[in-house]
Amino acid sequence: MRGLAGTNAVLQRFPRLKDFLQLARLDRPIGIYLLLWPTMWALWVAAEGVPDLANLVIFSVGVVLMRSAGCVINDFADRKVDGHVKRTRNRPLVTGRIREKEALMYFAGMVLVAFILVLFTNTLTIQLSFAALLLASAYPFAKRHTHLPQVVLGAAFGWSIPMAFAAQSGVLGSTAWLIFLANLFWTVAYDTQYAMVDRDDDLKVGIKSTAILFGDMDNLIIGSLQVLTLVTLAMVGHQLALGFLYFLSLTAVAAFFVYQQWLTRRREREACFKAFLNNHWVGAIVFAGLVVSYW
Repeated sequence: MRGLAGTNAVLQRFPRLKDFLQLARLDRPIGIYLLLWPTMWALWVAAEGVPDLANLVIFSVGVVLMRSAGCVINDFADRKVDGHVKRTRNRPLVTGRIREKEALMYFAGMVLVAFILVLFTNTLTIQLSFAALLLASAYPFAKRHTHLPQVVLGAAFGWSIPMAFAAQSGVLGSTAWLIFLANLFWTVAYDTQYAMVDRDDDLKVGIKSTAILFGDMDNLIIGSLQVLTLVTLAMVGHQLALGFLYFLSLTAVAAFFVYQQWLTRRREREACFKAFLNNHWVGAIVFAGLVVSYW
């Protein structure tokens, strides 16, 4: 209670701080979790157990910074259309509480700090970081040119995987790319669930998404992507000779995927959003399976 009171006091003293926290979605950490869990998968596999403390700190802080920066550039790209979407019409850039120049400076500042952190790794990781910035910046604009922006997001969210392998082990083997592929399937699946929430509004304003592309086949294709996620993660477990507990974790993940399919069966907004949020537990369970297997 004391901590909450202190936070409220800070926000009252600096009222614009709340707007900047909202712009970076720091008040909604689900995106951080969905980016953090696969990064932790990669670090644990690359280290064959507990990774270096420096890499844990660099990638944990880097995940928060790059996810936040991605949210800022996304809102900048969507500032003209967010006002027409029920879920986004009160965002700070839409209402004018934050100016466009301020948002761009905010984005650049977070990217700069993230890059400084990467400088403490190695040459390969630094080289990979430029692709990470390109992917993070491309996603918001992909929605205007392709119905597959979720694939771009999957690549952006998954790029921390080869970076983590490069930082921890110095090499990129087939396992790194298998985990990247599993995360790509998973990200397209859960971000399609997220896009299902806004599908009606997106059709009105001309935003493209896999939810619109898949149409009535959305749940079937999401289910297929979830199966591909499980198969690819099982291939990782087989390649690394992980134990029974890892494969048990994949069984639990399969149960969560079935639950998500049940939630989205009627394509109701709140149910689709609940299914999207449920994916936090999917990432956490896979991570737990890896930790206990190496332990």
